[in-house]
Amino acid sequence: MKPQNVLVIGAGVGGLAAAALLAKRGYDVEVIERCAEAGGRARVWEKEGFVFDMGPSWYLMPEIFENFFREFGKSVSDYYKLMRLDPNYRIFFGAKDIVEITADLEPNLQTFEGFETGGADKLQEYLSKAKETYEYMMEGIMYKDLDSFWSMFSPSLMKAGRKLHILSNIDEYVQKFFKSDRARKILEYPIVFLGGNPKNTPALYSIISHIDYNLGVWYPRGGLGKIPEALMKLAKECGAEIRFGVEVTHIDVKNRTAQRVQTTQGDIDADLVVVNADYPFSEMQLLDSKLQTYPAKYWEKKIIAPSAFVVYLGVDRKLDQLTHHNVFLEYDWVKHFDQIFEKPAWPDEPAYYVCCPSRYDSLVAPKGKENIFITVPISPGIDDTPKIREAYFEKILSHMEKLIGESFRDAISVKRIFSLNDFTRDYNAYQGTAVGLTHTFRQSAFFRPRHRSKKVRNLFYTGQYTHPGIGVPMALVSSQIVTDQITKQYDH
Repeated sequence: MKPQNVLVIGAGVGGLAAAALLAKRGYDVEVIERCAEAGGRARVWEKEGFVFDMGPSWYLMPEIFENFFREFGKSVSDYYKLMRLDPNYRIFFGAKDIVEITADLEPNLQTFEGFETGGADKLQEYLSKAKETYEYMMEGIMYKDLDSFWSMFSPSLMKAGRKLHILSNIDEYVQKFFKSDRARKILEYPIVFLGGNPKNTPALYSIISHIDYNLGVWYPRGGLGKIPEALMKLAKECGAEIRFGVEVTHIDVKNRTAQRVQTTQGDIDADLVVVNADYPFSEMQLLDSKLQTYPAKYWEKKIIAPSAFVVYLGVDRKLDQLTHHNVFLEYDWVKHFDQIFEKPAWPDEPAYYVCCPSRYDSLVAPKGKENIFITVPISPGIDDTPKIREAYFEKILSHMEKLIGESFRDAISVKRIFSLNDFTRDYNAYQGTAVGLTHTFRQSAFFRPRHRSKKVRNLFYTGQYTHPGIGVPMALVSSQIVTDQITKQYDH
């Protein structure tokens, strides 16, 4: 029998997307969110005229966004205005060693030729293969329901699998093309900021280079907070209701069926539950132990993606050395990886990322000022204290000032640090992870946690822990997959 009332737990990108899709298909949908605003990790913080994206800051794979809105007869342009960035990003290898990756491919070819003889041809070949891999992945894996063992043997998936280099890692794969340390860093660095280590992330993620260089780096004017804003508006247009400040404390199950959700604002009856909250927390804290598909011992064996040391700064003058996206890669990043994945510690000499959206967007900072967002990947589960944070902030800021050749700490008027303990407190994030599970071979595609509970018939999950994985576009796809699963199961 088709359920009437659907309760979505969590108003992150995945939850809002699922709510809109299910409401459009005729379900009565209510979304509850423990925070005071929508977006989850993609929410926004505003202060003194500065508008900070608190989490995701890269807008990639625009076709996935268009595909999602097309399901409603809409377009991205109905909700926000996209800008293509140029340069895509700027990389600081040192104070006088700065490289730009541009929207036009030709200058990038010349940049790689400068790294090593034949670098231009090597980059063209690398991008050609990345494009092929991307197209096979989109056709064979991306939107597929990988909810059973046999799904791995579908003709399209097996065809794609042979093309995806799934048994080699991205570091080994890049080394087949390039010897230059700088070339390899440029091609591999996105893996770090998506929660992985190039030495154990499958080579199929070379697709990120195709996404960067061929599909382009985009930005919604006003910030990435425009995405959850658009999804919330869309969900409401389709009839979904959204309530904030409602925290779930338990999912009541009888006869393997979720019947009621206990919250801080009273009990809510539901015929079907879709969880967009943190997957490990939801399994281990909201369900009785016998109903957990993935108990504590499952998560303890997994490679958890990094947490992050994030700093939001409002600066009272312009910083001309920065562009919108900036990556600082001066140090030996193998040591940084070791201090994330092998010997957990605060990184001594980290790679880090700086976003400065006010370079091109007047909506995110007062006139003449800069909006700065600094992110350092750190190990989940390490100590996080106010004293450690302040010392680390001084360390990163001093290094950043050295490389951009300008001191600006005297111009900082707004400052907020958000790190491991905040991810745990605000998102119930397992071990304080910023993004979930890394994309190793054994944690990708079929091997990620399922969209559908094995123990509770009407309990489903969406978001970054499920297939296809980490990132805003992936959360949209996850919700499309889970909506199709629900429709297939109940709409006869």
